[in-house]
Amino acid sequence: MKCRAALLRTTGAEKPYAESQPLSIEEIELDPPGPNEVLVKIAGAGLCHSDLSVINGSRARPLPIVLGHEGSGEIVEVGSAITDLKEGDHTVFQFSAACGRCVRCLEGRPQNCFTAATQGSKGELLGGGSRIRDADGNMVGHHSGISCMAEYAVMDRGSIIVVDKSVPLADAALFGCAVMTGAGAVINTARVRTGDKVAVLGLGGVGLNGVMGAKLAGAGAIIAIDTDARKLELAEELGATHVINGTDNDVVEQVKDLTGGGVDFAVELAGTIPAIETAYAIIARGGAVVTAGLSPVGAQFSFEHADLVSNEKSVLGSYMGSCVPVRDIPRFIHAFQRGDMPVDRLIDRHIGLDELNHGFDLLDRGETVRQILTPHEFN
Repeated sequence: MKCRAALLRTTGAEKPYAESQPLSIEEIELDPPGPNEVLVKIAGAGLCHSDLSVINGSRARPLPIVLGHEGSGEIVEVGSAITDLKEGDHTVFQFSAACGRCVRCLEGRPQNCFTAATQGSKGELLGGGSRIRDADGNMVGHHSGISCMAEYAVMDRGSIIVVDKSVPLADAALFGCAVMTGAGAVINTARVRTGDKVAVLGLGGVGLNGVMGAKLAGAGAIIAIDTDARKLELAEELGATHVINGTDNDVVEQVKDLTGGGVDFAVELAGTIPAIETAYAIIARGGAVVTAGLSPVGAQFSFEHADLVSNEKSVLGSYMGSCVPVRDIPRFIHAFQRGDMPVDRLIDRHIGLDELNHGFDLLDRGETVRQILTPHEFN
């Protein structure tokens, strides 16, 4: 079938993107879904820094590619081998489909699936190859097996999490990345316990979900750190017990004064080296840094080895919030339905395909938390 999609053909375009237009809205041809794949009508696609890092070239992906890894939609066609999905199901997408058979999948860590990582790095679906062609018949890559910045997408069955139809479908896109990554980093990777002292550094869509995740986990102190006053105010409204402006010269001293020596967990969600350096500096003896931010490839972070050992500190990477998506996305949605995770408050605006380049300008300048692309209207 034919539909419109946002193609990225080159990286490193000059800013503003509204003028240089790195994303071209083109007609593409989608091949029918394979036996273990589905065709989805896209309801929402979140504009995330992970997309921005592909546009600016800091994270390489095979080009051309249809962007979008955080999304939601409605199933319109089901592959012949799939028996547990049906046309009309509402779904949130998760961006590591997982083979279910490699070592990481078998040990209960599907977010680290070897097969998904290999296929994703080539811009292919889990079953191999691409289902996207441009108007000239050339193959186009899938972004993380999703490519939801389009009117329709073909993806693997493993990317699909069915959700209740009472959840606003376009806005449910956030559960596919921002919620999983932020809340998951706190709940799954750090395993924050009741009363723990937690700092969250970087208050974008992922970081604010980290704040809500810390509150959900029962943290005793939740210190939110960012350079944007509006985001600090929102963090307080969402559960932060203290906020600190990252431009202050004494951030480390403020944290240690508030906590009596440092936090148990510093969760870095900004994706910058200064942020992770601050995170390491503010953990207490026996504390841990959890980082889910993505710095540009090649960026280095260092620490004093003796301090790591003698104070028994830890530095933990967190991918997809260490989530098992089929388990955790429904849990987070239930928390949203109870009013414990008001993720809809993070959405600044809904936009169309033709507004994407400007939308990424706003994201790049830090003027928005989350924007949702809505190529179709859903009730």
